[in-house]
Amino acid sequence: MIYPAIDLQGGSSVRLYQGDFKQETLVSADPIRQARLIREAGIGGLHLVDLDGAKTGQPQNFELVSQIVKVFAGETEIGGGIRNEQTIRRYLKSGVDRVILGSVALKDPEFTKQMLEKFGSRAITIGVDGRDGQVATDGWLNQSTTSMADLIAVMTAAGAKRFIVTDTATDGTLTGPNIELLQGLQQKFPETRIVASGGVGSLDDLRKLNHAGLKDVIVGKAIAAGKVTLEQIAEVNENAG
Repeated sequence: MIYPAIDLQGGSSVRLYQGDFKQETLVSADPIRQARLIREAGIGGLHLVDLDGAKTGQPQNFELVSQIVKVFAGETEIGGGIRNEQTIRRYLKSGVDRVILGSVALKDPEFTKQMLEKFGSRAITIGVDGRDGQVATDGWLNQSTTSMADLIAVMTAAGAKRFIVTDTATDGTLTGPNIELLQGLQQKFPETRIVASGGVGSLDDLRKLNHAGLKDVIVGKAIAAGKVTLEQIAEVNENAG
């Protein structure tokens, strides 16, 4: 499954370069319409990120996300600033299929384990973002000394099955994903679903990821830049299904 991404900041859909909040490109001033177009193209999955929430540590675009979920009427997931049970429940009640726990998975693993036990791996996805194999937190503003593999190992033991892995060095660059990192993690944790995120710039990149064993991919800037079309994504998803 290829999931188009809508990153929300200040009520608009934007793309960042390597996660840098100062290098922002406006994609759409109307994210609801953007979601509707994605659905009309025949795409069944949507990846949402509350960039403001990731930076502040609490959701900032909840109402907008709720409206998008209603319009999209497909499989949706949301990440960014989700750090307590109340927020998880609120999002799931709004119709979101999965919430993504990122920074909190590293900073408060016990809480994350409790949420996995309470809501299950179908509702909780772990976001693992970073550079050079090390995890970054707080909207990628802070780099930790914990390796991605170590975090995935801890969360897998706690029952997590799905991990969105983003190499911040490639995200938003269109220069190609870090296949070595992604493939290595998928091979190390074959019982999990590693979702590739960051760097996709062409259909060829999608083929390479599939060949490397990565079945789920998130695509953002490549769509905005016209490198990959919604129609092409729909076709790939249909063929994969």
